[in-house]
Amino acid sequence: MTSTPKARRPKSSSITDVAGIEVGHFTDTRRPTGCTVVIARDGAVGGVDVRGAAPGTRETDLLAPTNLVERVHGILLAGGSAWGLDAATGVVQWLEEQGVGFPVGPVRLPLVPGAVLFDLLVGDATIRPDAAAGYRA
Repeated sequence: MTSTPKARRPKSSSITDVAGIEVGHFTDTRRPTGCTVVIARDGAVGGVDVRGAAPGTRETDLLAPTNLVERVHGILLAGGSAWGLDAATGVVQWLEEQGVGFPVGPVRLPLVPGAVLFDLLVGDATIRPDAAAGYRA
């Protein structure tokens, strides 16, 4: 009788166990909000299914298989409702500084689709993720 070896599981069983995937996060300690970014410096194929009565998204059309761009360099999830979409600007800036992005002439354009969560009814709604929060994440 032979036994089949069990598949080895990564030690932490987290998304960062996947080669080339990094995760950053920023929490604003003044209220429970923040943003998280999943980064793929070499690009990754993504997909999206936008749902809900009032979705807040940025560049999710890039994830459609019929578009020119096949890979994105990050995915952002942020609090702050529509204002939280500003956090993607900070992620794009940080990635550009790292030389990450889609080549466009002499520059590289980081492609970072994002989505936001409605968390404005928890704490002070004037405190929300912005470009600085995305950069820190």
